[in-house]
Amino acid sequence: MAGTVEQKLAAQGIVLNEPRTPMANYVGFVRSGNLLFVSGQVCANAEGKLIAKGKLGAGVTIEQGYAAAQGCGVNLLAQVKAALGDLDKVVRVVRLGGFINSAPDFLDGPKVLNGASDLMVTAFGDKGRHARTTVGVASLPSDAAVEVDAIFEVS
Repeated sequence: MAGTVEQKLAAQGIVLNEPRTPMANYVGFVRSGNLLFVSGQVCANAEGKLIAKGKLGAGVTIEQGYAAAQGCGVNLLAQVKAALGDLDKVVRVVRLGGFINSAPDFLDGPKVLNGASDLMVTAFGDKGRHARTTVGVASLPSDAAVEVDAIFEVS
């Protein structure tokens, strides 16, 4: 039976799928004590298709980027569920790190990353409020528009 966090997500139409296999020589998550470090998740949907491909400010809109960041957040939560078995074991979302595939003059990366941040608050309430970094980058794997990594405090 799904916990209350998953029920909140389901009420929003969000279902967690099995996490994708890492693309290179790394693991999806590492737990050290009460911290869970989740590797960067690109904006792929359940079928593995990118939600948004290309650069923000050069063909990808802020709204498309926001949806892509939300998709990254869903993928982060799928990794957390794989690690813990239950999202209700999350004590706090500590930090999100956002990488935005950006044109050199694109300045609205924080608006894009709100897609992932808003999802964490929807899922966890005040425990979902977190520290954050947003960085514009020249490219991302598979030309994904957004990639997000995270640190969670867990029980």
